[in-house]
Amino acid sequence: MTGAPASAAGGSGAKPVRGGKLGTAAVNQASLWNIANILTMVRLLLVPGFVLLLFHNGGYDPVWRSFAWAAFAIAMITDLFDGHLARAYNLVTDFGKIADPIADKAIMGAALVSLSVLGDLPWWITGVILARELGITLMRFWVIRHAVIPASRGGKLKTLAQGTAAGMYVLVLTGPLATLRFWMMMVAVVLTVVTGLDYVRQAVVLRRRSLAAERAAIGRTTEALNEAAGSPGAVAADAGASGVTDAGAAGASGVPDAGVSGAAVRVSGGSTAVEPAVRARDGAEAER
Repeated sequence: MTGAPASAAGGSGAKPVRGGKLGTAAVNQASLWNIANILTMVRLLLVPGFVLLLFHNGGYDPVWRSFAWAAFAIAMITDLFDGHLARAYNLVTDFGKIADPIADKAIMGAALVSLSVLGDLPWWITGVILARELGITLMRFWVIRHAVIPASRGGKLKTLAQGTAAGMYVLVLTGPLATLRFWMMMVAVVLTVVTGLDYVRQAVVLRRRSLAAERAAIGRTTEALNEAAGSPGAVAADAGASGVTDAGAAGASGVPDAGVSGAAVRVSGGSTAVEPAVRARDGAEAER
């Protein structure tokens, strides 16, 4: 996710191109200590701070819960900015790619579990949301060899709804606002389930397409090799080899050069016919 420009990492000093594509060089040159990574670290540190503030003085003090809400809000806002900065300025590091999703899940999971422990949020809601997040994460690893599932607009709306609803539950609300936060959480739960099912559908489709492409590539390779084995060039190569033997036998009679020359010409034709098959096989292996 994150990393500094090449100059900050001791590289060539070239400035990153805003919105440019991320390549291997950008990842290797990115420094650990950059603004995007720092925001991710801040979000990780806010997780235990948020929990301590929420449970302070028994967990029902409106003032301390307001402080907890501020910590939660800061964590959610940094989640928006660190990813944007990383993509816009090529601030990508391996640490960021690992720590960013961990920080996202940690702050939301801490909020949901803490609210359920305090009795403010039903455990089934916490279970549904956490099961979905964990399941989708594992599913991404399942299909990562075949394709990468892109983040959808529904997934972004789900994250926004979850953050808004959880933040409203952190605050001590009564009356219409308490009713509003309940319905906001119901919207978050629905989006969580619907987008989760959509991700599963995408994963199954992408995996099937990838496997079908692999089988097609293998089939093309096999067909090309079979055609090469039965091509006139291959037959000529066999005949040429026989000609070499005959030429060797005829050498004693004083005409070796003709047989050897003819074999060379015929074998050359055979190797030319095999080259496309070799290239097809290499292409199929690269596609796999």
